Amino acid sequence: MQNERKLIIAIDGYASSGKSTLAKSLADSLGYVFIDTGAMYRGVAYFTVVNGLYTNDSIHEEALIKRLDEVHLMFGDPIVGNDRPLLLNGVNINDPIRSSEISALVSLVAVIPEVRTKLVDLQRQMGTNGGIVMDGRDIGSVVFPEAELKLFMTADVEKRAQRRQLELLAKGENVPLEEIKLNLESRDQIDSSRSESPLLKVSDAVEIDTSSLTFSEQVEQIIDLVKKVTFN
Repeated sequence: MQNERKLIIAIDGYASSGKSTLAKSLADSLGYVFIDTGAMYRGVAYFTVVNGLYTNDSIHEEALIKRLDEVHLMFGDPIVGNDRPLLLNGVNINDPIRSSEISALVSLVAVIPEVRTKLVDLQRQMGTNGGIVMDGRDIGSVVFPEAELKLFMTADVEKRAQRRQLELLAKGENVPLEEIKLNLESRDQIDSSRSESPLLKVSDAVEIDTSSLTFSEQVEQIIDLVKKVTFN
């Protein structure tokens, strides 16, 4: 499919519904660039923590907004396939942004309008020439409403919690399943109800419930959709 027109593929959906893993594999298969927008919000959350802008379970929002010009995010050169590290001011922060601490904070950072404006502008710049697979919460609704293919990923919260627990265990974090489930439910509520770019399924998105699908079934289903759009 290398010689076909390069699409913008927007993948939205709930936390731990498998978006990023699927998007990476899809980008590899198509020869596209994968852009993990969730990692970018995690990068701002990480900046918030390491600069003392999050204390007593509260973000010092005005202070963070004043310092957003200090937040320079970009993806480094690929390590394997499309696995590109997120760099904050030139430093690889791929591992620390996946901690449970950052996971609990990221949705609170993402509701700040000034943060969203900064990152949406950057994401649009990254996708200017097409040939990208971008995943997040508002890609099809806000970042690229003109995307040729929009997907909305979902799965039941128990399945998502189990997946997240396995990811954390692989990183040496042993977090109780119930704690992860509560965190996901909280993130779902915040993401779906925020006034600024809420998580929603746009009318022209294809919904894919990954609860009972194997990973290969997910990829196969989406590759078929890409072929239909490409040759339409």
